[in-house]
Amino acid sequence: MAWDEWEQLKAEAADRQSTHMQLNQLDPGDGGGYTQPSSYGDLKVENASLTKIGKSAHDLYNQLWDKARVAVAPSDSAASDLSKQGFDLGGGLQHVSNRWDEQLKSLMDACAQISNHLQVTKKLHAGDENFIARQMSSIDLLDSGFDERVGQPGKENPVYGTKDKKKE
Repeated sequence: MAWDEWEQLKAEAADRQSTHMQLNQLDPGDGGGYTQPSSYGDLKVENASLTKIGKSAHDLYNQLWDKARVAVAPSDSAASDLSKQGFDLGGGLQHVSNRWDEQLKSLMDACAQISNHLQVTKKLHAGDENFIARQMSSIDLLDSGFDERVGQPGKENPVYGTKDKKKE
């Protein structure tokens, strides 16, 4: 292949590529396109929703504590008695009891973490909201100071007094 032929093939490939170029966007007339954040609102989670979820997790934790642990002690006792009498079933029952206790503790830990996390989240977000409100109010206060004019634009502000000609 000659050099000229190579250059011609490259130019033809570039022409074909440029005519088939397409942008990754929808036609605005088809209902697609970018939506401004102000038109669909901010992400919100109401404190009432967090409270309900946290309360449900706490209630589940309490029910597991009261009702699901009841079977552990009798199962352990039965497993011990069966093992002492020479039954292999005692070892199997003890294994099941141990696994039940491990899984129960894992589930109770998860419920406690959900409940505690949501309580902490509510407190943190309330603190963040207060901080943002304080910052915004201080910005408004500062901004309002720039809007107040004591004198006419272009003239010296009488608040600062007059220039003392002796100092010059």
